[in-house]
Amino acid sequence: MLQPYSHGIHHLLAAAFLALTPTLAPAQSVALSGVLGGKALLVVAGAAPRAVAAGETHQGVRVLSVGKEEAVVEVAGTRSTLQLGQAPVSVGGTGGGSQRVVLVADARGHFVQQGQINGQLMEFMVDTGASTIALGQAQAQRLGLDYRSGPPVRINTANGIAQGWRLRLDSVRLGDVQVFGVDAIVTSQPMPYVLLGNNFLNYFQMTRSPDQMVLEKRR
Repeated sequence: MLQPYSHGIHHLLAAAFLALTPTLAPAQSVALSGVLGGKALLVVAGAAPRAVAAGETHQGVRVLSVGKEEAVVEVAGTRSTLQLGQAPVSVGGTGGGSQRVVLVADARGHFVQQGQINGQLMEFMVDTGASTIALGQAQAQRLGLDYRSGPPVRINTANGIAQGWRLRLDSVRLGDVQVFGVDAIVTSQPMPYVLLGNNFLNYFQMTRSPDQMVLEKRR
């Protein structure tokens, strides 16, 4: 019997309606969702977009300039150019380049981060108790996945046995790191986040502190 995660659903359902509280840290996940009246619409740490003009600072991210389809930002002395529609980038961390992702715990101690599945933006939560990436039916439908054509499985969760379907994702991107051909489970239970299980996390060397997780891509 497949057991992709043992406790994640229980915690996720209990926290589904709690607001995400961003936490400042040496590295920030930042994306440019649009340009409005000369202001950059920034998405910081997966929060709602905020219009920020050149010279202004939002959650530790300072906007230096705004173009038609790009913005130059600075975090902790590190500059980065954000392109419109580009996946979120980690700005302000030290070292590692595109092989390193820095995650910051939210107010509940969860590591929540915006990323991409098959090139589409999704909300992730790291779950080291899950053996496999897991997502709900609504998320799978938004991604356009034909999950019902895959082999059905029964999933043990904290809330009992659930129906699921196995499939393979073309790509999963977290920060600047992308992994291709990753297995996942679509569950019939509603999911507020996509769970990043160990079949994805095993691609990384993990270092944890109480409020930060660093994932370094294995070579």
